Amino acid sequence: MAELSDSLPADQFPPMPDIDLDMPMEDAERESPITPIVVSSNPDPGEARLEARDAAKYLLAKSYFDCREYDRCAAVFLPFNLSRESVSATTPSKLSKGKGRESGPNTLAAPIAPRNTLPQLSQKALFVALYAKYLSGEKRRDEESEVILGPADGGTTVNKELVDLGRILEAWFADRAAKGLDGKNQGWLEYLYGVVLIKGKSKEVGKEWLLKSVNRCPYNWSAWLELSDIIDSHEQLMEMAHRLPCKVTSSIFFVYAGQELGKTYEELEKTLTEIERVFPTNLFLKTQRAMLLYHSKAIEQAESTFSEILHADPYRVDYLHHYSDILFVQEAMPKLAFLAQTMTAADKFRPETCYVVGNYYSSKSEHEKSVMYFRRALTLDRSFHPAWTLMGHEYMELKNTHAAIESYRRVVDINWKDHKAWYGLGNTYEILGMNMYALFYFQRAVSLRPHDTKFWQAIGSCYDKINKPRQSIKAWKQALRADRRSSSYDAGSSFGSGTAGVETAGSPDILFNIALMYEKVGEKDVAAEWMELTMESEEDEVQGTGVTKTTSEARMWVARYEMHRGNLKRAFMLANQMCQDEYEPEDAKALTRELRTRMESDKL
Repeated sequence: MAELSDSLPADQFPPMPDIDLDMPMEDAERESPITPIVVSSNPDPGEARLEARDAAKYLLAKSYFDCREYDRCAAVFLPFNLSRESVSATTPSKLSKGKGRESGPNTLAAPIAPRNTLPQLSQKALFVALYAKYLSGEKRRDEESEVILGPADGGTTVNKELVDLGRILEAWFADRAAKGLDGKNQGWLEYLYGVVLIKGKSKEVGKEWLLKSVNRCPYNWSAWLELSDIIDSHEQLMEMAHRLPCKVTSSIFFVYAGQELGKTYEELEKTLTEIERVFPTNLFLKTQRAMLLYHSKAIEQAESTFSEILHADPYRVDYLHHYSDILFVQEAMPKLAFLAQTMTAADKFRPETCYVVGNYYSSKSEHEKSVMYFRRALTLDRSFHPAWTLMGHEYMELKNTHAAIESYRRVVDINWKDHKAWYGLGNTYEILGMNMYALFYFQRAVSLRPHDTKFWQAIGSCYDKINKPRQSIKAWKQALRADRRSSSYDAGSSFGSGTAGVETAGSPDILFNIALMYEKVGEKDVAAEWMELTMESEEDEVQGTGVTKTTSEARMWVARYEMHRGNLKRAFMLANQMCQDEYEPEDAKALTRELRTRMESDKL
């Protein structure tokens, strides 16, 4: 039908003359008395006339775009030779042979100012055409990359349309600025130019154009997402605050970007609650709340929130791959199977669906099938970095460390803020015995999630392996602080030497490792204090673990320590307690016999 609207005979409707955008409105009405078939709602009179003139072609181009025929879409408005003309118009003359300094045939000519060779189009039509060219380049790049992790899959294949698009947009913006029309830009082309610049490694310049885009069109969420991807720290986010529009989208952006940067639930909960008062049933906001709970280790609450989202809209697949991660951690296999079935019924060709199915097979230890589904997700969308991460995990299970490292590297190339990929790289290199490399990657992971206990434990272990026990002690104490924070303990205490001033509740494994490090540096008395704390963690009111292998080892260590100090009665009592444990009873009995012999000899 769109082709029919664009194929009406030209003689049925008199052609609309070219429009001078600088012309006053009253002159334009005298010049163009013809009433267009379609009336645009654009408040800018010049743009409204252009949109009305291009309405039929726009419908045709949009139809091609929706059918993913991007080259046909672009060709509706742009001539086929436009890219070649743009390149020749903006390429500076090259230096010829010779040494002359004055003007002449051997002199380097000054760069030619970009010249706008585009036909006169509305901004809406131009955006659709140029964005179609960009997506066509992305599609061609994926086709040239061939198979996942193949020889051509990597940084060697690029979007070949980026250079031409950058020059076309540069010329268009320069022409608008020269005519004094840059204040009437709508923000869509600024968004596209920002994306092109960022893809071309001009991140700072691209950020400026994205900021222009969100100020002129604050409801284009794609621009906000691109802006979030290039923010490196909380400081950058706060510096950007005064340059953002005073719209509700800015508040939503702060929640989303803060969650991506690893801000805690407490830091963002107030802002999120205020937005939810305005949009109480919005599922995207509920998803952000669930993600904040997930990153804050409130797994049960996050699972409950995702379950509510799934029941509210069972056909919504966005972000549900995170729900599958939660179910995987909880080992809730029936729920994970139900989620996989629901998403497959909704849309089996979404990367999120393939990810969830891969997660399901991973939970069943069918790692080959899991890899197959993660590869399928990446075939659908190579930039879907969570699938790269889990595929790396599966390759580790299959003992294919080379493929695992390559998978993790793809993640950090796409999204360097993915802490799981950095941790995966560190874990892989640690298994390979390359502890210095592992330490570097663990440090990158903990810089993104400073309150993650597991990352600090990994750093402490690496420092121990490279024989740096002092640094290891610091890392293990940071792990203790993070563990207490995730267990709703006060995280504000400071860790000095020994246990002075420390709220010491925490995992017995962490306490035990701190004690071992103090033993390694020769501070046995301090090590004994930490071993005592390890034993006390069995009876802790909040997170008491009961008797574990770690606490039994700590009890054995303290018993031997007391025996060497001559405190045989306490050593004998501890050894007797160990005999009642299920861990290392033979060693405990041997120690008891030795202590009984020494105590009897002392009586004699």
